[in-house]
Amino acid sequence: MTVTAVRKDAQALSMTLDAEFQASPERVWQLWADPRQLERWWGPPTYPATVTAHDLRPGGRVEYHMTGPEGDQPRGYWEVLEAEPPRRLVFRDGFSNADGTPNDELPTMQGTVTIEAAGVGLTRMSMTSVFASAEAMEQVLAMGAEEGMKQALAQIDAILAEDAVPLR
Repeated sequence: MTVTAVRKDAQALSMTLDAEFQASPERVWQLWADPRQLERWWGPPTYPATVTAHDLRPGGRVEYHMTGPEGDQPRGYWEVLEAEPPRRLVFRDGFSNADGTPNDELPTMQGTVTIEAAGVGLTRMSMTSVFASAEAMEQVLAMGAEEGMKQALAQIDAILAEDAVPLR
């Protein structure tokens, strides 16, 4: 199922992606809570992620880089503001320099993830990014953020399918 809707709101300076998965909210939360699972989907297939630090507690930090087809390694970080397993995660999302310091030439945004049951065996996950300005939103969208997130989220179904018990 994966991405069911994408909403961009220029007035609210936000982009929201909704996705649905055949799994419990607790299982979907594990996609965020386990760094090895996170790196399997937090990046489009052509830019797989490597998570180098992972602390999802409020005040914690997640650091990662993605490796592109040409060997480039864009880096990013999250400063965790709220974590309410398995329902909600709020973080400041930014780009990093090679040494791990924030790249102030690129915008930061606030990410909010909500995870909720949406029927028997079905979970809805919404990811909202709120930008500081229209220019920041335009810049991140011009970098391919919408398509990249759709491709990243599309990888989750395969991860969840590994949990399925084979029929005999």
